[in-house]
Amino acid sequence: MGATDLGSLITGPGQIQYGDLLLGRGTPYRWRALSGWEELPALDSSSALRPDAPGAYPGELLAQTRTIGLDFMVRAPRDQLGGAVAALNAGTVPRSSEIPLVVWLDERGPLLVNARAIRRNIPVSVGYTVGTVLGAAIQWEASDPRRYGVDEQFVETGLPAAEPGLEWAGGTGLDWADGLDWGIGGATGNVGVVNGGDAPTSPVITFTGPVTMPRLSQEDGRVIEYDITLAPGDRLIVDTSAGTVTLNDSASRLYTATSRSVPEGAFTLAPGTTALAYRAEAHTPGARCSIQWRSAHW
Repeated sequence: MGATDLGSLITGPGQIQYGDLLLGRGTPYRWRALSGWEELPALDSSSALRPDAPGAYPGELLAQTRTIGLDFMVRAPRDQLGGAVAALNAGTVPRSSEIPLVVWLDERGPLLVNARAIRRNIPVSVGYTVGTVLGAAIQWEASDPRRYGVDEQFVETGLPAAEPGLEWAGGTGLDWADGLDWGIGGATGNVGVVNGGDAPTSPVITFTGPVTMPRLSQEDGRVIEYDITLAPGDRLIVDTSAGTVTLNDSASRLYTATSRSVPEGAFTLAPGTTALAYRAEAHTPGARCSIQWRSAHW
């Protein structure tokens, strides 16, 4: 993603950035209403009607896509209105893939979705000749309805390793002259991650070799584990949102998931703090596991 993809053009509340297009305060595009942003997305329910009593058995609720609408006006000097409209048109062309849409409404800070512009309306009426377009509108669709924090979070851990303890060098006992050296601290392989939103978020997990059969588990029992041996420097990247497992950014290794591994899409991080444990078949020095995620909001 480019430098402007994650809202770097935004300077404060009241602004919206879609790709490299900035809307709102300080621009020719002065918006009046934003729909579909603070609303819950439409939900699919798997509730089943009770055959022998009123009501239904509660089922899973799954969010549909999020549709976001912006109503605004365009105002610019008469000799600059064409350029403003051209920039708006260029910034909202149909795309084959989604790009970040960042909205900063208030003191809570900016949030983002990945979306595509699916409708654009620039009415041409008598005001156009004096530099004003009233009733303009853009509509976006986000395939993932969750809204994410702009700042990506990151933690990393190694496999469990014991502390080396005190060194009895040369059989001469302990050297008290400069204090005791307890060596480098051990590692537990356990980390805590915090999702500061109110929706489950989908992390990207990277196992770095040398390691055999890397595994990451949550305290609720969910596990992802792969029957693979990674050489030093090899990276197995698990994108739980896309449901992909790739070796060194290229070859798919989804088939290496073991029978006790949950589907990648099910390995989400709930709101709040989640405890994760990194383990492997062999405790190999230098093996690492990193987790990247953003807090998610409905």
